[in-house]
Amino acid sequence: MTQTLPGTDSARDGEPILETENLVKVYGRGETRFDALKGLTFGIQQGESVAIVGKSGSGKSTLMHLLALLDQPSAGVVALRGEPVSGLKAKEVSQLRNRTFGFVFQQFFLNPHQTVLENVTLPLKIAGVGKAERNEQGMRVLEQLDMGAKAKNRATTLSGGQKQRACIARALINSPSVLFADEPTGNLDSATGDVVEDILFGLHRDHGITLVLVTHDEDLAAKCQRRLMMQDGEIVREETGRTAQEAAA
Repeated sequence: MTQTLPGTDSARDGEPILETENLVKVYGRGETRFDALKGLTFGIQQGESVAIVGKSGSGKSTLMHLLALLDQPSAGVVALRGEPVSGLKAKEVSQLRNRTFGFVFQQFFLNPHQTVLENVTLPLKIAGVGKAERNEQGMRVLEQLDMGAKAKNRATTLSGGQKQRACIARALINSPSVLFADEPTGNLDSATGDVVEDILFGLHRDHGITLVLVTHDEDLAAKCQRRLMMQDGEIVREETGRTAQEAAA
């Protein structure tokens, strides 16, 4: 892996879109020291669906935050398309994250004072896209998710399922290469959760988006092509394809 500024082209054949080398994350010092991640080395291929599974405190959310460039490791390397991101300035990391990744969170993180369309188009606004263009793109994505009629509604008027659809629309607005979903069905009833699952896996299947899920839900994890089981800051087991599905049965 070479120390150069990552680009935005598709991953080269056979090369992971995301990879880590001896990734370490430590919180605190002395008696309060907590080793959240203990030297993880692995990769995620372009177009792959991966579930990161484990109990609370296992390190799965910490790992997602490092992969998504939302936090910095204490040691080790995170690379995007074979190129380490360490050493980039904060503004460069923010721009790289905004144009490469989409995020769907359990807590939604919608601004209650903005309309659905304003929430969805926020990444485009950050990227400097003009209002007319970002509204056009926002409406296109909302209509694809059957949310066009809610574009002018305040986020507070939406149901849980509608809020999650709005979050997915926001995650897709920049045509991301990687979609991170942290407990995406955790606040939803089972029927609504099934709809959200269908949307996420449909995006992965039909558009080739790399899907990285963090979840406690074994059934959801088993739908992924690969499942990484975490415990005490380490990947203790890896399952692929049918193995993952049988493990959750």
